Formats: sequence, C-alpha cells, structure tokens
Amino acid sequence: MTYESALEKIHSLLTFGSRPGLDRMRTLLERLGNPQDKLKYIHVAGTNGKGSVCALLSSSLVAAGYKTGLFISPYITDFRERIQINNQMISKEALASAVEETYPTLMKLRNEGVIITEFEYVNALEFYIHAKEECDVVVLETGMGGLLDCTNVIKAPLCSVITTIGLDHTAVLGNTIEEIAAQKSGIIKPDSAAVASAQDSRAMAVISNAASQAGVPLIKSESVETKVLSKTLGGSVFELNGTELEIRLAGDHQIENAKTAFAALDYLRINGILELEDRDIKNGFLSATNPARLELLGDNPTVLLDGAHNPNGAEALKKAVEEFLSGKKIYCVMGMLADKDVDSAISLFDGLFEEVFTVPVSNPRTLGSKELAKKFKPYCDSVNPFDNAEKAFDAALDRAVKNCGAVLVCGSLYLAGELRPYIIQLTMNN
Repeated sequence: MTYESALEKIHSLLTFGSRPGLDRMRTLLERLGNPQDKLKYIHVAGTNGKGSVCALLSSSLVAAGYKTGLFISPYITDFRERIQINNQMISKEALASAVEETYPTLMKLRNEGVIITEFEYVNALEFYIHAKEECDVVVLETGMGGLLDCTNVIKAPLCSVITTIGLDHTAVLGNTIEEIAAQKSGIIKPDSAAVASAQDSRAMAVISNAASQAGVPLIKSESVETKVLSKTLGGSVFELNGTELEIRLAGDHQIENAKTAFAALDYLRINGILELEDRDIKNGFLSATNPARLELLGDNPTVLLDGAHNPNGAEALKKAVEEFLSGKKIYCVMGMLADKDVDSAISLFDGLFEEVFTVPVSNPRTLGSKELAKKFKPYCDSVNPFDNAEKAFDAALDRAVKNCGAVLVCGSLYLAGELRPYIIQLTMNN
C-alpha cells in the first residue's frame, strides 16, 4: 500500500464525524491485540497549552534517553506530525504498513455494524505503531475532552496532566467551565498522579475533586518556584525551583506551560518513576518546538503565526502582542471556524490592529471572510475581506514593509497550516 492510498483510507472515515464514547475504540483495539496495554503514558488534556506541554515533555524524555512516542492533534502541515517517535515523524512507509495491516479489521467491524471514526482510527494506529516500535513512554494528547475521548481507553498512566481549561467545544463538552473541567479531568485514574496548570478556581475545584475521588496526589504548577529572567519573541529564560531553563516558545502562557511540564517531570523523577537529570529537562526544554504557537517566521518585518482559536487563546495572544510589539503597526490576517466563539475572541482585539485582512479557512466549517469582516468592523477601522489567504498575506506583508510594522496570522490552526509553508518559502527567498 502506498502512503497516499493509506491517507485516502484514513480520511475516508471523516464522513462518520466525531462520536464521543469508548466502546467502539475498545472493540477495535481488542481485535488488534490491545496494543495500548503494552505502553506507558503521560496523558495530557486541557483547552489550551496541550501541544506545548506535550512538546516539552517529549523533548525532555528524549533528552533523557527514553524512546518516546508522541501523539498530538491536529497537525499543521504534515499528517505524520500526529504520530512521532523521538520527536521525528514516523516514515511514510511505517504509516502505510500500519494501515495495510489494520484496515481490514476496520472493514470487518463495519460489516458487523461497528463504525469507527477517523480520530479513533488514527489513535488506534498510534497505539499500534508505538507498541510495534516498543516505545518506553508515550506522551498522549487527548483529542477533545477527556472522559469520553478515545485516548482514555488506556490503563493508569504514569501521570495525567490537565492544562488550562476554558470554553471550547461547548456543543459536546458542556456550556460551563465546571462541565468542561469534569470532562477534561476524566483522564485522572487511580494508581497514578494528576498535574494541573494554573486554572480558573471553578475548574481547579473540579480537578481537585477528581484527584481526590481517584485517590491520587494533585501537583499544581503554582507550587513550582518561578523567577523570570528574560522574555523575547524568541522565547524566555527563567528559573524553576532554582534550575535555570530556556524555552524557544514566546509568551507568559508558555512559561505557564513550562511550569506544568516541569511539575510533571519533577514528580516522576522524585518518585523514581522515571530517571531524569536537570540537564535532560534543560536540553529538552531548549529543543522543544511547537509550530503555529506565537511562532516567529520573519524578522524584517516581524511575522508571527498563531493558531489561537478560542477566547483563552486570544487573551494569551493579545497579552503577547501588547508586550512584544508595543508601538508597532500590526497588520493581521485572520480566519476562523464558524463553530468557535468568534465574537468573544475578536472582541479581545479591540483597537489592537492597524488593519485586518479576513480570509476563509480551508475547512468545511469555515466562517466566510465577509461575515468575519463584518464582525470585526467594530474593533478596527480598516477591515478587508479576501477570498485567498496567500493574497491577503501578501497585502499585509506589503503594508508592514512600507510602514515598519508587523504581520500577525491568527484565528485557526487550519489557517496556520495553510499559510505556514507559503510564509517560510517567502522568507527563504528574501
């Protein structure tokens, strides 16, 4: 089977949408020999920060010499970003081979009336591949929620990590912080431990209760002593519990993510669950990358790419822009999905941009560029809808060059994935 035909088979399952619940996943994995039971995990859920925390954890484990699996979603430019080993995408041949070996099982189940969704199958492929490769540890990011997310078929992980919780996917997860926190903290299991980022007090109360019910310790990122030494668009330098560390991820929210990852790693080494030295965490943090999270893609002019798509993410982005681009004229290229809390997110950008170029996102759920422009007009004097994201970026870049300004692309990880290769190609040629 070719890589292209394997992708075709995977994406054909998109028609079955998203269906929370674990029964289908358990049935599929049982037919595949329960590969998930052969692995150890750090399980990560939350609304914002999951990807960055996973990157920091994975890089630190790799630095410590562990063969480390990584499962994340969504991908930015290459599907194989979702399944990695030692921070490298699996080969096209490995994915094609795994699909060839497992897809017939999927078809048999379909004939029996058990319909597997795309995310379930991709997650099953991850378990299958990481088990086959005999990974020592897998950093496992949930897709949506936690309690009913198909990643939650695993037994007790080494620890469960809950990053910042906010309002997102409300149609599935609930309309309140408490309801969403209950779903996210559903990954906390007995015979493990829980680690939590700084939270809204309502979310923290739910997480604390879940940890208590499971009878496991709760380690809070706020317990990590923190001293910030420097912050730039290139990243931050700080001390955590007296250890000086550097990350190439910009913004205060990334320092919080680093504290969360550090709290998890510190717990695991102190309790003898994993062998980690300060230098492993130091090297891991320094090498960790997470594309499209306040990613600096150009210096002259400054070009930033960010996938924030909910109010919490927009708030973090706004703080970073105000801190690092103060006094600069900012030309924003924005596209968003219609099922996000668009109004709340864009209201946070009131008066922040010199000009906004709205674009459609390459996704069936996109909000039209004209409708997004209409929503943005109260918050910016100059808003221009474009039908093409690359042309919108060209216009924003032209304005930034002429006015010594900066370009920000934001609103959706799908938009980030669409524009990132184009921007990199442009900056390479200049």
